[in-house]
Amino acid sequence: MSMSKRIVVKIGSSLLAHSQELTLRYAFMHGLMSDIARLKEQGYEVVLMSSGAVALGLNAIGKSPEDAGILDKQAAAAYGQPLLLNAYKQVAHEFGFDIAQILVTLGDMEGRRRFINIKNTLERLFDNGIMPIVNENDTVTTEELRVGDNDRLAAKVAQMIQADHLVLLTSIDGLYDRPPSEPGAEFIEKLEDVSTYLAATTGTNALGSGGMYTKLQAANMAQHAGCSTIIAEGIIENPILSVLEGERRHTLCTAIGTPASAWKVWLTNRLQVAGSLILKQSAADELVSTPQAIKHTDIVSVADTFQKGDILHIYDEKGQEIARGLTNFGSDEVLLLARHPESTTAELLGYSAVPDVITTKNMVILNDNHLSWEVPTEDLQQVAS
Repeated sequence: MSMSKRIVVKIGSSLLAHSQELTLRYAFMHGLMSDIARLKEQGYEVVLMSSGAVALGLNAIGKSPEDAGILDKQAAAAYGQPLLLNAYKQVAHEFGFDIAQILVTLGDMEGRRRFINIKNTLERLFDNGIMPIVNENDTVTTEELRVGDNDRLAAKVAQMIQADHLVLLTSIDGLYDRPPSEPGAEFIEKLEDVSTYLAATTGTNALGSGGMYTKLQAANMAQHAGCSTIIAEGIIENPILSVLEGERRHTLCTAIGTPASAWKVWLTNRLQVAGSLILKQSAADELVSTPQAIKHTDIVSVADTFQKGDILHIYDEKGQEIARGLTNFGSDEVLLLARHPESTTAELLGYSAVPDVITTKNMVILNDNHLSWEVPTEDLQQVAS
């Protein structure tokens, strides 16, 4: 484990591109890279999560943010990405450091092997003093197969590199207890339980794909990995250092206790649901009190189509999410096993396998501070006919 100080900084399209002209805001970029240069001088290793390629490419294909479809955005990203990276490279050289680009997909972050490969690439770039710039690969992703927001993607990267801080720069100065446009809205300077304020975090802007809701989701993911999250306005002068040094208002989401192992953090923090299991209430209650393997005889229903090695969300019959874990079987196999409890795995599947659907070492019991996903209501297949 590296002993270096590490920070992930995420900036959205609305900070990088003028909303009307869809051209780069060079003044903001200079202030940002100046701060990063100073952070590097202070011993930080920095990852920049940067949107902006789609916004910069929309003019070339004759579309606006409001009327661009998925194919338009893919083409715009292909056009805008070299413009964005060329600008970053030029400004970084002015401040004496170099950059590299890593484009990722949802599958890269959710698949364990590719997740480790990206981590190894980041580590090698750090070793050579090069700052990685990470973004979702918008040229190849579809609506069904994309992360959808760089806030949670930034949290996954913070988890990946065991960062100390995640800084989310946005268009407002932090979190309020209700929409800031409402009379009496109060600013939240510090919080530990982000679920308290989820109801007040609706809305996005035209250029960005996330809002305050995704920022709180990201903060929750980061805090369980031992990383504090700062939500602040993206100003031109010292946008990062001014919040790290407490010079201006921001919201701090604190890290929670001692982080779990890297394996369990990866198991817990998902960007998308692969599939779900609903357990008998008695089995669910027992699982929470005494963590143990999930058997096919514990299962009431199966949601979605998943493969061996996917991470499943596990619910009790009351609809409460209680755990997440890596499955030893695909969804069709789980249903077959659960519907024939009197038969052996070898008899039903034609091969010998560990009988547990999810083993204890590949499962995490959720605590009260984890944000839960809603229980699935579609594509739900009952075990009993």
